[in-house]
Formats: sequence, C-alpha cells, structure tokens
Amino acid sequence: MKNSLIPISFLKTPTDNSSTTAGLKDFWKKVIPLILYREKHFDNIWKNATEEEIFAELVFCLFTPQSKAVSCWFAVNDLADKNMIFNSKGEDIAKVISKVRFRNNKAKYLVEARKLFTTDSKVKIKEKLKSFKNIYELRKWLIDNIKGIGYKEAGHFLRNIGIGKDLAILDRHILKNLKVYGAIKEMPEKLNVKTYLETEKQMQDFAKNLEIPMSHLDMLFWCKNTGGIFK
Repeated sequence: MKNSLIPISFLKTPTDNSSTTAGLKDFWKKVIPLILYREKHFDNIWKNATEEEIFAELVFCLFTPQSKAVSCWFAVNDLADKNMIFNSKGEDIAKVISKVRFRNNKAKYLVEARKLFTTDSKVKIKEKLKSFKNIYELRKWLIDNIKGIGYKEAGHFLRNIGIGKDLAILDRHILKNLKVYGAIKEMPEKLNVKTYLETEKQMQDFAKNLEIPMSHLDMLFWCKNTGGIFK
C-alpha cells in the first residue's frame, strides 16, 4: 500500500494546573474547539477511510503500549511508505520500527492481526467491526481475538476510528487525573478486567455529572497536562 494514511498533526493547547472540577470545566471551555477539531478527524476516519487505513489505526494501537504515540505513528507511516504493512514478514517489520518498544513482539502481533482480517488476499476489517450489536461486544471480541490488544488498546483503537466515544482509555496518566478530581478514591495498583470496567463506569459517571462528553474527557486530561492532543 502506498502511503495514503489520513494525515494528523499534534495540536498544541494551553495547559492547566487547576485541581477543582469547576477549574476543569472552565479549561474545557477554552480548549473545546481543538477537541472538536480532533474528534471530527476521528469521525472522518470511520466515514471515509479505506480498509487499509482502518487496519493501520489498529496497528498504531498495537504499537503504543509503553511507547510514545508520535513515534508509533511515524513507524506506521514508515511501514506504509515502504509498502510493508500488508506484505512483509514480522522480522522485516521489526527492523523498520526501531523506535517502538518490544518491536519484535509487536511486529508479530501485526502479522497475526493481518491474517485475522484477510480474506481472499485482501484486508477486510470494517465489515467485521460493523457486525456487533454494540461497542462493548466489539471491544470484547477485539480483546479476545487480537494478541497485544487489551481494554486500553481496544478503547484507543475504537475511539480513534470514531466509534468508541463512550469507552475509557485508562492508563496511569488518566487514572491520576481521575483521582485528583475525585472521580476515583485511589489509583488501582493493577487494572484487571473487573477494576478496569468499574473505573470506566466511574469515569463515565464523572463525565456525565460534569456535563462533559466522555470522548472529550480523555483529550482534556491530555492537553491539560501535556499541552497538546495527538491521537
């Protein structure tokens, strides 16, 4: 595949040091145009992206655990430029994605996911994603069937393709903010399935009480602390 991935840029935003829900909501009002701009990008992927572009978003989320998001997206684009996402062996892919941590394992995950979604030598992923009754059943299927995908990665993928707006993407960064604002009492030591789903519900309730969309809250926490939104 010649690189036709939908381009995306790092959106610079203000930062915010408030620790009250009122302060958080005020900050949301300041950055909402940028959040809406990025959300429109995600929506556009589901509406207009090719099968290959949707699969590339999955590859990105396979690469991101314990790696920098920008470096992972550069790696995906590099593979696309070299026509390697859909044609190359795992060991060859691993050589290209040198800035992705645990690259050998993640290259294998890419190849296994590619096999899962390939029919008649073509990747067909959107039809499968559309076949589930709801987003929670789809997330569970992704976790059960794609090696390297957990609850966080599945939520990240589905949000990035515009269909997972009510799902949490929980990592220590998000958990820390949820504790600061009182959405959770303590940061969990481990995110097993039960704890993840309980924390997701607490985050959903927190967003509802603040009248901030769940899909905005994740991006709001990121720009609050890092001064930007990527994907």
